[in-house]
Amino acid sequence: MAKKEFSFNEAVVEIEKILRNIESGDLDVDKLAVEVRRASELIRQCQKKLHTTEEEINSIFKDLV
Repeated sequence: MAKKEFSFNEAVVEIEKILRNIESGDLDVDKLAVEVRRASELIRQCQKKLHTTEEEINSIFKDLV
């Protein structure tokens, strides 16, 4: 199965939802580790996307000079 294209904004929304669930205490202990792992994965993907975008922008500006 092909992976869905990564959307930064969708990832942020999902991270925020996971955080709200954790903060509310509504998460079952068995699901807590799964949700924390998912949030961690999403954060890594967001960091990678931000880094890639920063490199692209720097490259664009470099070409302008």
